Amino acid sequence: MRILIFLLTINFVFGQNLSKTTVYLLPGQGSDKRIFEQIKLDSTYILKHIVYPIPAKKTTLQGYAKQISTQIDTTEKFILIGVSLGGMIATELADLLKPQRIIVISSAKCRAELPKRYKFQRTLPLNKIIPARVIYWGAKWLQPIVEPDRNKQKSTFKSMLVAKKPIYLKRTADMIINWNRRVYCKNIIHIHGNNDHTLPLKNIKANHVIEGGSHMMTLTRGEEINRLILGILQK
Repeated sequence: MRILIFLLTINFVFGQNLSKTTVYLLPGQGSDKRIFEQIKLDSTYILKHIVYPIPAKKTTLQGYAKQISTQIDTTEKFILIGVSLGGMIATELADLLKPQRIIVISSAKCRAELPKRYKFQRTLPLNKIIPARVIYWGAKWLQPIVEPDRNKQKSTFKSMLVAKKPIYLKRTADMIINWNRRVYCKNIIHIHGNNDHTLPLKNIKANHVIEGGSHMMTLTRGEEINRLILGILQK
């Protein structure tokens, strides 16, 4: 009898796990798992946070995505949700893996969706001669000016950015500037704010537009973004 109960328990536990879908969360360049603090899905999903290593010199976004893919268990059902840089990586992963769903937030799906300043920096690659430490301090100084909405969660955004190593910021910036992607998977669901100053909506083909949403809205408008994600996953 005890053996039977044990077997039934094992079957139940493994059956429960098999029915779940893993959601991999990919943060932005200057953030970490805290950007997803308000993303709370129901019990049919398991949330896992992707951690970014420091890219090797001259790493491309495609190559970086391939490196990131080792953190994803493709033997189970999985979904990708990426913010900003994380959305670009998720777009690249769509070609390498077979996720059930891909949701990108405050991001770009191809080079055409990047603002002109990235194209200019590719033509005149000042980023290659600017020291990593200068880029680091520049990011800290510019973030509250470019995206004042971050002041609603000032301490969190400041803490996330301060934790980044200068060489990481320099090399990830290089990856974005030199991103060559022209087409993307049509199954990607794109959520964007019309008050995003980092990646302006005018360049973006979005499925859902958040009125007044900034580049930081995954955290500053977290409850609203969470409801939208839940609605997308239920379709």
